[in-house]
Amino acid sequence: MKNYTEHYINGKWLAPSGPGKREMVNPATEEVFAIVANGANATDVNLAVLAARRAFEEFLKTSVQERVAMIDRIISAYEARVDDFIDVLANELGSPISAVAQVSGPIGHMKVARDLLQSYRFETRMGDSIVRREPIGVCALISPWNWPIQTPVIKFIYALAAGCTSILKGSDASPLSGLLLAEVMDKADLPPGIFNLLLGRGRVVGEALSAHPDVDLVSFTGSTVAGVKVGEAAAGTVKRVSLELGGKSANIVLQDADLEAAARWNIQRCFFNVGQSCHAPSRMLVHESQVESVLPFLVDEVSKFRLGDPHDPRTTMGPVINQAQYETVQRYIQSGIDEGAKLVCGGTGRPDGYERGLFVRPTVFSGVTEAMTIATEEIFGPVLAVMPYSTESEALKIANDSIYGLGGYVFAGDRKRGYEFASGLRAGRICFNGAATNSLTPMGGYKQSGIGRSMGVFGLEEYLEIKSVYGFAEEAAALPELVR
Repeated sequence: MKNYTEHYINGKWLAPSGPGKREMVNPATEEVFAIVANGANATDVNLAVLAARRAFEEFLKTSVQERVAMIDRIISAYEARVDDFIDVLANELGSPISAVAQVSGPIGHMKVARDLLQSYRFETRMGDSIVRREPIGVCALISPWNWPIQTPVIKFIYALAAGCTSILKGSDASPLSGLLLAEVMDKADLPPGIFNLLLGRGRVVGEALSAHPDVDLVSFTGSTVAGVKVGEAAAGTVKRVSLELGGKSANIVLQDADLEAAARWNIQRCFFNVGQSCHAPSRMLVHESQVESVLPFLVDEVSKFRLGDPHDPRTTMGPVINQAQYETVQRYIQSGIDEGAKLVCGGTGRPDGYERGLFVRPTVFSGVTEAMTIATEEIFGPVLAVMPYSTESEALKIANDSIYGLGGYVFAGDRKRGYEFASGLRAGRICFNGAATNSLTPMGGYKQSGIGRSMGVFGLEEYLEIKSVYGFAEEAAALPELVR
């Protein structure tokens, strides 16, 4: 059993000030496999913020070429540890080693940020005036447990590209991924203070970072409830807040769609990462005349998942992350049964043959109404609610009748009809007929799914301040025109 006793501040490995520790339980075996220091407190936060503030004063002067070289070094150091990341995710998250997107995805995002940095115009002109974009400063990056590598990588790499310094607070439910990222940053030979990692509880470290007067931006990904607390803590010092929060995304299958393609895609996308994804299409809206026709496809696709040991390359679905999440998912499944939804497959309890491990039965409900709990609340587990609609206007109303607006999905045979329907969805990312997303485009949500955007040029600009400069007409004339 390994013990991880230090976090990373100002280029050094230091023990947290507090005595707290956390036992890491492998969700597939329910056995402790590591112990991680969890005692960071306000003292550690102050040290990390001071280090980041001091580093920022010099880092903001770096050239684009210098930051590009840093990103290249990070990519190289990351690629050398890919197998370690895969192993860590299998142990602490229960993510199958076959699910390589969790580990390969960050490489692509880093390359996108690097290439964008080389073409981005930090100075432009409007008439004879200059518009400058400058790094905002010290950034607190608070990351979730379900994507413990990709999410912090996206946050940090765009902060670095902008010229900002960062303190990462990963989830205490999956801290080993953050520790491994710190080792990568250390190997990449970044200037001290550019990247800092704190190990501690969110209610202590997250709130202290959010309220700290020398933190200029908080980028938070997590639940809507926690995001509200971050926003409240940050409001006292009027800092910028970027929030990616919960979701209850709908996949609307129009009558002329390929039902089989829509059903199979919905299961694979909804149940990826055991449904522990805020963009999961956990509501599938199907015309009332086609519900019975689509159910066999859903059940057949569910049957293709192979549950088991995350280290087994044949496994395609592992356990949920911990006991608390297991119990939460069980409660939601039971609520669906109690409230009258039809259980198509799955149900409560472990799958047959599993006496240990936090494995959940992949579950599909039909006959789900808008009033049911499983139709309104984010479950974060492999549970799909199939909901009937009678008209497209009703389908649009059901899809939009949510406090969330993170993602939306439409399947249709007629592209024009599908585009018109997609245009009415109140969500930040819409996919048509299972289209893949694009890392250059912005990601974020409407309504209580968040504030701000990540990825691409919009993600870079989250970390930039805008300055107007007057009186330098000659210098402005040499700059490209800003088009808005």
